Amino acid sequence: MNRRKFFKAASLAAASSALSAPAIAQSAPTIRWRLTTSFPKTLDTLYGACDMFAKAVGDLSEQKFQISVFGPGEIVPAFQVFDAVANNTVEMGNSASYYYIGKDLAFAFGTAVPFGLNTRQMNAWLAYGGGLDLLNELLHAPFGIRAFPFGNTTAQMGGWFRKEIKTLDDLKGLKFRVGGVAGQVLSRLGVVPQQIPPGDIYPALEKGTIDAAEWIGPYDDEKLGFLKVAPYYYYPGWWEGCANGFLYINGGKWAELPKVYQDMVAIAAGQVAADLTAKYDARNAQAIKRLVAAGAQLRPFSPEILDAAFKATTELFTDVAANNDKFKKLYDSMTAFRNEQYQWDQVCEATYDNYMIRRLRA
Repeated sequence: MNRRKFFKAASLAAASSALSAPAIAQSAPTIRWRLTTSFPKTLDTLYGACDMFAKAVGDLSEQKFQISVFGPGEIVPAFQVFDAVANNTVEMGNSASYYYIGKDLAFAFGTAVPFGLNTRQMNAWLAYGGGLDLLNELLHAPFGIRAFPFGNTTAQMGGWFRKEIKTLDDLKGLKFRVGGVAGQVLSRLGVVPQQIPPGDIYPALEKGTIDAAEWIGPYDDEKLGFLKVAPYYYYPGWWEGCANGFLYINGGKWAELPKVYQDMVAIAAGQVAADLTAKYDARNAQAIKRLVAAGAQLRPFSPEILDAAFKATTELFTDVAANNDKFKKLYDSMTAFRNEQYQWDQVCEATYDNYMIRRLRA
């Protein structure tokens, strides 16, 4: 049985506990929704997750609940997905919550914050640490949005640079495409952050409009061709120890859905989220080898830069939390969860991983 057949079979089995297939065919209405995403069709990972989700819901409902997927610019621009869902231009959308920190800096916690959670910690915090409840509380009023985790792209790389970045002085004046709160942290170190939609990053880097750019990691970065114009590939992306995406649903439209369709959405979103993370883990490991063979120069950020970034992050978050109760609530929750997780990780997970890395290098 291949992966897609397994996915379909698992989804159908889970949905059957809510309502049997014959009952769906007899009683459920025919519904057609639109899903717009921030991510271009060239990315079989992120855009592909939307296609997989729409197909799963269609299969589960015997094609009575159909969802059409639209890329950036087909209905709204990449960074207007959230608003399109909130004002009911579309019923649902897929995006990264930190694209919308202009509404409230607390939005960043849904995707990633500098020196925040890793992928497993994020999944655990959302599911069992109260994170998803806090985020839905943030989104419900005044935006009327219901959110489902839609997959984590795992720990990010630090980006592609035209020149080596050895010291803090090398950051000063650097025009860097970087998303989310990271831009506010880096600006304290002299960087000039640029917020650029995914499809426009390569042209800006090629033309010299920007000096450096981060996107996701080896697999997607390879597709976008950054190596051709910026050979230095830095790590780690300390601003994104993980990067979680969301499926946003208009609250009014969600309330109108039959319960069985709501169950299908939840089941399909969960399956897609698990698939996306597994896909990145598998494909990044292969892509990084290809990039190095093609000439990518891997470079770690220096301890000086990491320490300065950590200090600037702590100062920024302390300042914001003092004046933003929503931010403080999420920050306190995430920080407490992260710290407890690392206490456990150092006992077993990190010990095992570090040993295996040393062993395989020997």
